[in-house]
Amino acid sequence: MKLLVTGGAGFIGSAVVRLAIARGYAVVNLDALTYAACLDNVASVADSPNYAFVHADICDRAALDVVFAQHEPDAVMHLAAESHVDRSIDGPGTFIETNVLGTFHLLEAARAYWVGRDRPQDFRFHHISTDEVFGSLGPTGQFTETTPYDPRSPYSASKAGSDHLVRAWGETYGLPVVLTNCSNNYGPYHFPEKLVPVVILNALAGRPIPIYGAGANVRDWLYVEDHADALLLVLEQGALGQSYNIGGENERSNLDLVRTICALLDAKRPRDAGSYGDLISFVADRPGHDARYAIDPTRIRDELGWRPSVTVEEGLDKTVQWYLDNEAWWRALQDRDGVGQRLGTA
Repeated sequence: MKLLVTGGAGFIGSAVVRLAIARGYAVVNLDALTYAACLDNVASVADSPNYAFVHADICDRAALDVVFAQHEPDAVMHLAAESHVDRSIDGPGTFIETNVLGTFHLLEAARAYWVGRDRPQDFRFHHISTDEVFGSLGPTGQFTETTPYDPRSPYSASKAGSDHLVRAWGETYGLPVVLTNCSNNYGPYHFPEKLVPVVILNALAGRPIPIYGAGANVRDWLYVEDHADALLLVLEQGALGQSYNIGGENERSNLDLVRTICALLDAKRPRDAGSYGDLISFVADRPGHDARYAIDPTRIRDELGWRPSVTVEEGLDKTVQWYLDNEAWWRALQDRDGVGQRLGTA
């Protein structure tokens, strides 16, 4: 099977590319190489005869038509997106262009290709989204696939819009689509603007470790390689027109997560004096910060037999060690736009 993976030089996309190549798929990686993309993320598979890279933007319909015609994929895994909530607060236009209009152009290119090949029923358009489209939970409850959408940030609103487009193309045109909504990912190759890498890199540099508000916001943490495994399973076995929530079954408050990372660093690379936890600094909260996300994974567990294999403690241990062992990777990204800056305070 040949996959067209959009955003395959990003964090989650590159995990999908690496795993797919390891499992014998042919992969065409289409990426615009925006600030958060890095071809080093897929360097380990770049020489594979089953791998090809195309530098293109999903908003460029003409380029998409060429890619479909030249590479003739059997499936699309759509991961290309602007994804940082803080950046969406400062500059929502880019999120609408990429996440909504880009998804529209990709759907239309995929539909034209699918129709031109006499609508093969084994073709798949797999759209990868987020649990943030469901809004914010209180102390109890979980998101299911039927939870009403209630996005609270420009990012989550743009992803909600893209989800609706994919469902509409499935219903109206019969395009064979599947959707997934995931919880917070973490792991190797995570661009250093999200919470986990920010904590690790600030700690190593001896800088304050910022925590929004009181650190009470709760997330369900999903190790990125577990996520990639689930995505390929949904692509292969998911029911057409169905959506699947993918969670890590690892809820933690931001403060608890940060303290766990600091303890791991204390053990692996002790400071000259004190604990890395001494660097924790509480800062002004993000506008509209969702209180809690939690995934009910019943559907993917019961229908496809999938559960995460990595606990948050195991995953954080692997992640911290990866950043300690791969300093050259993250140092090369330190000068990119917005890295090390507080964004999203508007």
